[in-house]
Parts: sequence; C-alpha cells; structure tokens
Amino acid sequence: MALSKMPTVQDVLNAMPVLERFVVLLYDRTSLCQGVNDAMKVLFAQKRRALENIPPTADALLQHTARVAYQAGHCWGQCIVSKPKLPSPSEWEWAKSESDAWRPRWTTLPEASKVCQELVKCGCKAEIGCKGRCKCLKAGMPCTALCKCGGECE
Repeated sequence: MALSKMPTVQDVLNAMPVLERFVVLLYDRTSLCQGVNDAMKVLFAQKRRALENIPPTADALLQHTARVAYQAGHCWGQCIVSKPKLPSPSEWEWAKSESDAWRPRWTTLPEASKVCQELVKCGCKAEIGCKGRCKCLKAGMPCTALCKCGGECE
C-alpha cells in the first residue's frame, strides 16, 4: 500500500524483501531462497535454467520497482489533480537520453560479459572431485557455483 500513494525511495527499499521473495516464487514455486540473487544462482548453476528463465538481479528489480512506484504512486496517483506535484524522474531510476527523452535505467551493475572474461564451468561431480579433465583446472581457475560440483571440490 505504501508504494501506491506518494511513495518515498525508502518505501521502495522497505518493500524489496517481500517483492524479492514474490519474484523468486514466480520463477520457482518450490524455492526456499529469499532473495533473487540467490535464486538466480541456484536456477542457473544447479538447475541449468536458461538466462531467459531466471529472475532479474536484485539491482535490476530495485530499479524497476522504483520506476513503477514513481509511475503508479506519483503520476497515476495524481491523475485527477489539475497541477500535480511530481518529483524529478531522475530520483526514480529514469535517465535523460541524448535526445532529451526520459529512458529507464535498467541496472547500475556492469554488463556480465564485460566483467567476466570467461564463464568457465566444469561438469565434475563433487563426490568424485575435479581431476585432469576438469575445464576449470585446465583454465587455471578454481571451480565456482556455476560448476556441477558447485565449487565444493578441492
């Protein structure tokens, strides 16, 4: 309810734990994860879901929620007011483009392909451990949560 009537940024932040859990359940109704980042890791690394079938990052969800709260709570909430008092969209995850139009700020995180030079993952089993054929060992990298072993091997 706080997001529907002139919300503050703090109202958005306060609502995030409930919204994150809701979004997790939209993608996996049996999940015990509370946050979308944890659910992403489980769905992608362990359940092998495609990127299109995992939830957004917590950062992207926050950006989207702020934009929605601005539009619903401020713009639509004052639609019958002759002179609405609207805060600047820039405070609600909108950014001006070069053509002076407002565009959504999708995330504040860098693009994964630019941050991770390679997403190496192996198919080794944790109970056996990683040996000579391990892709991670060959790349000189430790196993991670993306690996079938979950990064639990030595």
